Amino acid sequence: MKDRRSTEDYLKTIYLLSQTGNVHACHIVQSMHLSRATVSVAIKRLVNEGYIQVEKGNVIHLTEQGLQVAQKTCDKYQLLKTFLIQLGVEETNATQDACKMEHDLSSESYMALKQFMSGANKGKTGEWYQV
Repeated sequence: MKDRRSTEDYLKTIYLLSQTGNVHACHIVQSMHLSRATVSVAIKRLVNEGYIQVEKGNVIHLTEQGLQVAQKTCDKYQLLKTFLIQLGVEETNATQDACKMEHDLSSESYMALKQFMSGANKGKTGEWYQV
């Protein structure tokens, strides 16, 4: 993955757009607020890296590899956003912060946070947060 953050953002966007129908470059341009030229370069890179395929009619599809990255990125984002909101962070800020954090969260921290959020740590003694 050449630029992980950019790649994850594109794949997440394609994944979310695909939930409502066929995905074309113009949809990505509109969703990500980027130029057609920027999206065109990114699409070529994502094809070369094996994350997407462009089918007849310029319909963009995630490959299995691209789908895995997109789903993991979406899962991290949703978990982080939910966690921040539960901590009392205003939703707009939680949304923006989760989008930034999703790219840098290690697998270990993600799994620990996921376990914590599922209530698996209920009943353990000690404080999880101290100032």
